[in-house]
Amino acid sequence: MSKNVKSIKELADELGTNKTRISRIINKNSIPTQKIKNKIVLEDNSVSLIRQYFKNETQQQNETQQQDETQQQNETQQQNETQQQDETQQQNETQQQDETQQQDETQQQNETQQQNETQQQDETQQQNETQQQNETVSILRTELDKAHSHIEKLSNLLDQQQRLALQDKKLLEEYKSEINDLKALKMPTQDTKVEQVSSKQPQEVESVAEEPKKAPRKWWKLW
Repeated sequence: MSKNVKSIKELADELGTNKTRISRIINKNSIPTQKIKNKIVLEDNSVSLIRQYFKNETQQQNETQQQDETQQQNETQQQNETQQQDETQQQNETQQQDETQQQDETQQQNETQQQNETQQQDETQQQNETQQQNETVSILRTELDKAHSHIEKLSNLLDQQQRLALQDKKLLEEYKSEINDLKALKMPTQDTKVEQVSSKQPQEVESVAEEPKKAPRKWWKLW
């Protein structure tokens, strides 16, 4: 084969590609070829065109690949940013939920503490009322005991007074009985006096007749 021509395989090996790609560049760009001994060969001009097209295509592919990679990087970065934003938003929501939960717990603790303080105040007030009632009951019991003692003393005095009254009444009745007895002794009846006068001597009769003229003795001087 002439040194000024190259086969498709040789050019493909030189450019580091395959025959299919070289054939596609030739057909796409209508690059002239030659056929020697039933074998397609390329002259130097055709080889230069194919090299240029291959270089451009390779460069375009590289640019496209680079753009794809850049776009993919941008998409990846955007996804990362979106994911980061989502994570940040989720963290904020979680933090807000935690703060809300903490506020609720604090409010619940305050309410519980307020309820406990109110209950403690009620218990203290109830204890004070109970203590005051107990003190009042104790005072009333003391006063009642004093009243009972006073009533008992009055009852004893009344019993003593009644006993004294009974004794006085009994003594008075005894005095009256004795007085009546003395009156019976000192003032006999008229018949008795007549009998006594008739039975006595004349001198005694005179003394008896003179006896009523004497002043009567007072009975209370007998005591």
